[in-house]
Amino acid sequence: MSINCERLKRHLEELAEIGKIGETGVCRLAHSKEDRQGVELVKSWMEEAGLRAEIDGFGNLIGRMEGTDIDKPVLILGSHIDSQPYGGRFDGTAGALGAIEVIHSMKDNGFNPERTIEVICFSDEEGSRFNKGIFGVRALAGMLEEGELERKDKQGVTRREALKEFGVETDLTASPVYEKGDIEAFLELHIEQGPVLEEKGKPVGIVSGISGPIWLTVTLEGFAGHSGSVPMTMRQDALVGAAEIIRKFDDLVKKEGSDTTVGTVGSMQVFPNSRNIIAEKVEFTVDLRDIDLKARNNLEQKLYRIIEESSSAYDLTYEIKEDTRSEPRYCADWIKDIMKEEDEKLGFESPTLMSGPFHDALIMSYISDYGMIFVRCEKGISHNPLEFAEMDDIEKGVELLYATALRISQGQGDRHLVQEGNNSAAVNEK
Repeated sequence: MSINCERLKRHLEELAEIGKIGETGVCRLAHSKEDRQGVELVKSWMEEAGLRAEIDGFGNLIGRMEGTDIDKPVLILGSHIDSQPYGGRFDGTAGALGAIEVIHSMKDNGFNPERTIEVICFSDEEGSRFNKGIFGVRALAGMLEEGELERKDKQGVTRREALKEFGVETDLTASPVYEKGDIEAFLELHIEQGPVLEEKGKPVGIVSGISGPIWLTVTLEGFAGHSGSVPMTMRQDALVGAAEIIRKFDDLVKKEGSDTTVGTVGSMQVFPNSRNIIAEKVEFTVDLRDIDLKARNNLEQKLYRIIEESSSAYDLTYEIKEDTRSEPRYCADWIKDIMKEEDEKLGFESPTLMSGPFHDALIMSYISDYGMIFVRCEKGISHNPLEFAEMDDIEKGVELLYATALRISQGQGDRHLVQEGNNSAAVNEK
């Protein structure tokens, strides 16, 4: 094997101690003190690997190995190390630390790449703290929105304040950092976060594309009243209205969605949140995604009708705020071809599969061709302390990443730079 599996295992275990919850869980929220502690540790590993590492004004950790031909577009590897509030040890970290291991192993093996290679640990991929994710990569690609730094977490802390506490001064004029043509390819390894590889009995998969997500925040307003005195027929109960919308949305996705459609309501706030007061205001999130854009758009319009009809039935007002919208993005054929060739040499017989979750690669696809490698995870569990991937599977995934990076870093792919308007329309959020 080309990589040092024991070193990678040690790094995964050490990083999992930062923000550890229970026996196997992790909480390293974006821009938090735990996030900063993790970034500093990973930065030291980058430097040990021979990378020149720095933390930029958006919280991204970027390491750079200069190639022998500085005029060639760079190869970028990476993922993220922030986590969900109730997360696992492998989401993002397997890819981020796997990318560093690729570089460290190149150094150990005496390999000098033609093209410069960068490894990036993108900040706030998860989006759980500020209800809008893939922040760091959007900054690098010039896809931040107006008011981005004024978004608040549940404690009322703005992203700008959090970044300052994290230790960086954020200058929005520094975005974008990369333009189309600067990057030859972006490669990301990630745990699958689904059950397909386990079902197929395969440790590694080659990704074909990433589903396009829509994130909405829905606010319903009724009228508060005493739970003991207001007759049922006279109530404007925002929580009952929300419950009906959520149930009908779930039914809609199950009955009319495609095989790859998923819909989730994962967060809800109720005001005044008292057991003997009729709920006056409810805010909840909607996550709708599919690799099939037509199917997703069809369900989106039907969801809006459900919200309108249910609000009318319960005499409520409503507001719908769009937090995120992205089209499905497909991996570059030439990168998949290299992966398949190297996979055959390694004897993995890896299947091709799509990604339901979005990743930093989704945004990188707007400025670069990209490829992704999935690693099997137990029962498909993720965003949960029970998330688990076998070290042997991670090693195989990183071996394929190493082999692919070796090929591209030696000049292969020069004729395949991403073209304007490649494979999707521009995104609203990402």
